[in-house]
Amino acid sequence: MSALDPTDFWSPEFDIVTREDGTILMEQKQPLPDHLPTLADYLDKWADATPDQLWIAGREDGGDWRKYTYGQARDLAQRIGSSLLQMGLGPDKPLLILSGNSLEHALLGAACFYVGIPFAPVSPAYSLVSKDHAKLKDIAASLKPGAVYADDGDAFAPAVASIAAPGLQVISRTGQNTCGFDDLTAGDPAGAVAVRDAVSAQSVVKYLFTSGSTGSPKAVINTNGMICAMQAMVRDCYRFLEKRPPVVLNWAPWNHTAAGNKVSYLVLTNGGSYYIDDGKPVPGKFDETLRNLREIACTWYFNVPLGWDFLVEELEKDQALAEKFFSQMGMMFYAGAGMAQHTWDRLREIGRKTTGREVLLATGLGSTETAPFALACTDVQDASGNVGVPTAGLSMKLVPNGGKLELRLKGPSITPGYYGDAAKTAEAFDEEGYYCMGDALRPADPDDYSQGFFFDGRVAENFKLSTGTWVAVGSVRGGLVDALDGLVRDAVITGEDEAQLGALLLLSENAKRMDPDQLRADLQDKLTKAAKAATGSAGRVKRAFVLTTEPSLDLGEVTEKGSLNQRAMRTNYASTIQEMYAGQGEVILA
Repeated sequence: MSALDPTDFWSPEFDIVTREDGTILMEQKQPLPDHLPTLADYLDKWADATPDQLWIAGREDGGDWRKYTYGQARDLAQRIGSSLLQMGLGPDKPLLILSGNSLEHALLGAACFYVGIPFAPVSPAYSLVSKDHAKLKDIAASLKPGAVYADDGDAFAPAVASIAAPGLQVISRTGQNTCGFDDLTAGDPAGAVAVRDAVSAQSVVKYLFTSGSTGSPKAVINTNGMICAMQAMVRDCYRFLEKRPPVVLNWAPWNHTAAGNKVSYLVLTNGGSYYIDDGKPVPGKFDETLRNLREIACTWYFNVPLGWDFLVEELEKDQALAEKFFSQMGMMFYAGAGMAQHTWDRLREIGRKTTGREVLLATGLGSTETAPFALACTDVQDASGNVGVPTAGLSMKLVPNGGKLELRLKGPSITPGYYGDAAKTAEAFDEEGYYCMGDALRPADPDDYSQGFFFDGRVAENFKLSTGTWVAVGSVRGGLVDALDGLVRDAVITGEDEAQLGALLLLSENAKRMDPDQLRADLQDKLTKAAKAATGSAGRVKRAFVLTTEPSLDLGEVTEKGSLNQRAMRTNYASTIQEMYAGQGEVILA
């Protein structure tokens, strides 16, 4: 079995300092590589060098691929950008994009960053799922956009009406609008060229919103400088990207930093090709992803753990799919939640069986405020979860906090703050200018920090048992989901001020199809085995309750990415938790 090509990835060396109070400072000795200052520079670079290279493609109403090259993309960015300027948009009048990933969305984004108009991709759930549009109203009140865009003007009409304001213009591809998308493409490119030189590293590219799970979403400022620095970090880490233009198929939403910044601009800044996947890792929609993967051979592939759970099943039973999937693969990446060990093992095995070599499967750690690439792991691991080490150009600070090491970061890829919220901005940074992530880390090897770190929970989510013992919710949750071996997709850890831990369980799709008695028996068996294997009360879950209702977006229980807000779930299900500890209802005991 051949190892990874060492020239495909970095080999970082570190300066590490431990202060008297236990605080650890860690950064790479190598400086951040040189890079262009704006995304417009990268669009110009590839439009000049490879004008006929495919930039982006999306299926036309589920049929054939509609495609745009880099040359076409720059021409349309200039035309659309000029039209948006004529509509009065500018640095203080951003564009709000309400609908999801589409070619029109991509072209509007390129037009905006080319002429210096900030844009804000907003979760479609805030328009189509939310009943009161409360978060969308807060976003519009904060940004005061000059225009909103939605692919389908009729579907988004109620949401648009909820934020109607004097002068707000509506752009759509179909349905209700004050301006059709195609009308924008008739703009004069000279208008965009005239303002091109004014776009700088300090210019705001976009506002990305935090989940808003603990209140109104915060508008994270994303400048050209932070995004381009972040992509320089990506290229330094994944060096195979510069050997050949990347090819990516991706479904993840652009209103989230993982796909909207890392994946989409990984393609753009390296002159690669992005295929929009209209599939999704949910029953009924994953077939579209499989259709696309049978046609497109990716060099870099990203998915959330649930998506990998779906995919590994198909790769194992379809050799032709596996051969296509791994034929050009440089690495596989997951983020958004912890990956179950059985999925990790199966993916590595099918990769080795198909290719005769090790195909890197890895994760990392970042946030909307870090653009997001911040920590990355490129060493082959036997177990999932190592989020790696800090990237070139970043300084990492680990501060002792409640028995944990709290993560803080400083560098050129960190946001300057939250738009219109000086108080929240000040709260987010410590006295030395480090952004406080709110995450805790634990070293893979306490004697060698270069071996990477594991996520050790959100500081705000952790709690104490009645014994005074701290509970690292993130690691307990991950261990429990692993131990239940595919029966649950997520869990809420309970036990604050109780003597022992419990859990509220969200079943997997496979578990929902099982015989109820058999499911209960299997859950009890696996819960009991996990409890016996635990080394202490802070990691031993002794009781569980299966939830039959889905977490609510409007109640802040779940983000639009599907991530659970542990504290909100514990608050909203307080009576259920009380009954579980009282032994009432269908409680499963270890």
